[in-house]
Amino acid sequence: MNDNIIKRNELLAGKVIKGLQSRNMSGYYAASKEEALSLALSLIPEGSSVTMGGGMSVHEIGLVKALSGGNYHFIDRDAYADKREAMLLAYDADVFLSSANAITEDGVLINIDGNANRVSAIAQGPRKVIMIVGMNKVCSDVDGAMKRARNVAAPINAQRFGLNTPCAKTGSCMNCKSPDTICCQFLITRYSKHADRIHVILVNDALGF
Repeated sequence: MNDNIIKRNELLAGKVIKGLQSRNMSGYYAASKEEALSLALSLIPEGSSVTMGGGMSVHEIGLVKALSGGNYHFIDRDAYADKREAMLLAYDADVFLSSANAITEDGVLINIDGNANRVSAIAQGPRKVIMIVGMNKVCSDVDGAMKRARNVAAPINAQRFGLNTPCAKTGSCMNCKSPDTICCQFLITRYSKHADRIHVILVNDALGF
C-alpha cells in the first residue's frame, strides 16, 4: 500500500476513534489484518461464547478460524439445521462479531439488514459487540454512509446471495420492495448506552463490501 494512503488512513482513523469515544464506544486502529486479529482476540476472553452476523471482514482477518480452533464456544450458525435457533443464541452470547456497512468520520455506525438478526444483536443482547471495519467503509457523514450502505454494500451482497433484486441487476439501490430485498431494517448507532460494550477495530485495508 502507498505510504501516503497509509498515513491518510492513520490520521483518519484517529478522527474516527475520537468520534467513537465521544459516543461511549471504543475504537482501535490496526495497521494490518494480522494486527486486527491480535487486537480482536485480546478483547475475547478464553471460554467466551461467541457468535456473529454475516460479516465478511471477520472471516478476512482470520478471526473465525482462530475462534473455531481455540478455547472458545463459537456458535457457528452454518452448523445449525435450524438457523433461527442459532440466531436466538446470539442474544445471550458473551461476544457478537460483526462489521459495519459504513461508519462516519465522527463515529456513527450504519448497518442495513434483511432478517434483522445482525442489527438487533448490535443494538441489544450480547454483552460485547466487536466490529471489524476496513478503512474503505469510512464516510464523511451519515448521508454519505447511508448512500454507501445502500449503493455499494447492499447490491454486492444481493449479488453474493444470488437474490432477485433490482440492485443485483443494476448495481445501485432502486429503493425496491422486492420480496428478496435485504434492505429491511436500518440501524444508526450514534451512541452506546452501555460503556465497554461496542468495540470497533478499524483496519488499514479494504475489507468486506
